[in-house]
Amino acid sequence: MDAQRIAVDALVALTDCDREAAVAFIRKFYLAGVRDPKRLTFKGLQALRG
Repeated sequence: MDAQRIAVDALVALTDCDREAAVAFIRKFYLAGVRDPKRLTFKGLQALRG
């Protein structure tokens, strides 16, 4: 879960979004098998933007 924590911290820092919203997006990707923090952050940014 370290990758998830890193990605959530990055999303919150980059977008100033709600932490709970970031956790929901990242958790979805993490449970789908994405484990790389950079990839989680990128996918999270795409989801929050779109």
